[in-house]
Amino acid sequence: MLREMALSGSVTTCLSLPVHYLICQVGFEKKDTYDINSILSENGEVCWQAVTEHVCYLESDQSVDYIKSIRSLGPVCESVYLHFKSLTKEQFVIQYALWFHWTNCTELFLEVFDVLQHTQTTEVALGLMKLTSCLERALGDVYLLIGKDCPFLLRDLLASEQLAVVFGQTVMNVLRVFIGSPYGLNLRNVLWHGFASPKEIPAKYADCVILLLPQLEVGLRLLFTTANKCQNRLLTAESSALYTTFDEMLAKHLDNEEVNQLPSVLEEPAMEHMVIKPLMNCASCYCSRFHPISRLKKQVLECMKSVHLWPELPTVPEEHVQTIKGLDGHTEASTLIFMISEILSQLQQYMPQICCSSDDPINNVLTERLLIELCDTRICTLYSPRPVLEILVILRKISTQCHQVSEQVIASTKLRYKQWMSKTLRSRQRHNYLRMLSSMKFLSPMLRLILVLMTVELVNIHLVCKKNPSDYQQYLKFLKSVLQYTENLATYTSPEKNKWDETLELTNKTLIKIKRISDRKLMLMQLTT
Repeated sequence: MLREMALSGSVTTCLSLPVHYLICQVGFEKKDTYDINSILSENGEVCWQAVTEHVCYLESDQSVDYIKSIRSLGPVCESVYLHFKSLTKEQFVIQYALWFHWTNCTELFLEVFDVLQHTQTTEVALGLMKLTSCLERALGDVYLLIGKDCPFLLRDLLASEQLAVVFGQTVMNVLRVFIGSPYGLNLRNVLWHGFASPKEIPAKYADCVILLLPQLEVGLRLLFTTANKCQNRLLTAESSALYTTFDEMLAKHLDNEEVNQLPSVLEEPAMEHMVIKPLMNCASCYCSRFHPISRLKKQVLECMKSVHLWPELPTVPEEHVQTIKGLDGHTEASTLIFMISEILSQLQQYMPQICCSSDDPINNVLTERLLIELCDTRICTLYSPRPVLEILVILRKISTQCHQVSEQVIASTKLRYKQWMSKTLRSRQRHNYLRMLSSMKFLSPMLRLILVLMTVELVNIHLVCKKNPSDYQQYLKFLKSVLQYTENLATYTSPEKNKWDETLELTNKTLIKIKRISDRKLMLMQLTT
């Protein structure tokens, strides 16, 4: 069967006609020439206006017209290419090395310069793959200078307001034309997903893993589309078509719930000499350190370590706290703690029993063990549908806010205790400090409850795809309400606000919402039964 599949047709490219035209022809249609001095200054600076003026826009909505932009930018690229070919390595280093420092990958850019001196298409492709990967990471670092959660997809990163603020919208539009938009050249995805023609990247260069993986992907895609009789999925890389990548090709079922026929094909003896099986084994245990799932696990554990420090903080004697007028701190905190304990007890059946205690479900040490155990659970990161990514974004924001609350409480507690002991607090400040100590009694278990709920939901996150649209929207609304709670909590516990009375009422309302959702069995963990 494999031989028949291999000989069923001569595949010269895995790009559809529109994409092939866009990449291989459009940029070569205009034959204009440009003076390199109008594009690059003597000290290596880019004269961006000379580049951005070639980005064209649609009259209808002023969005980028990618085809016209590529056609206009083609001769500019040719001028830059010929200029670089005329330089020696030493000249290139003197003029341009300084401008690569911000990427933290200067050596890589200098190394790729050597590629320009050769006509080997494979080396050019390899160089582009390295550069796009490096540039994506560098741009992500820049985003985090003024933003919080870096977009998961490159196209979203390049379209972000944060990068437009730093570099300018027109500059970002140039990058979108070349590497980031599925409507443009889309060089990053076309290369990394193996859509380049086999003639352009020969298999003899497979000793380089960075080239091997795309070639394996394109070979596997051919088998996948033939075995499942969906040849239309082979000629893609278009903005309107879902890419057929490893995650889908190695899944048990297709999008239409039919059984994926590729695994049965791969079991044939003829495949034993290939590297597909080892690749499938790698895929089955693959875990990205920078995937939102992995990042969330790290955030949860870091936040738990912070909350775990609370009992060790210096504090005034308990009898001082009980003297607060107008607040029975012990009684009200106890009421909230009871609600937290009740919710955790109700949900214990969905958690690892080795880390749970029916006698004390909010035990600090047991909670830490539980979170470590849950974060050790392997969660598939190879394929994350949009609902999964939407939930992850909210969970990460919740975790960030929880950590901020904990750090603010720690800082305020240390400062106020020091001022208390030195007797430098005014009457109102002393009263506020004692209110904070009273609030900490329920805030600590509340933060631990949220961390536990988030992590158990994370372990079951792929079950979100089983929710019907109505339940999904209700679940999303619930998570957003928890996020709103943590954001308000971060505001109230900040040094500028110190609104500790408000945290009690806020926490009570949120616990009621959590209990209601739990009773209705709308949480992901409750879908496992």
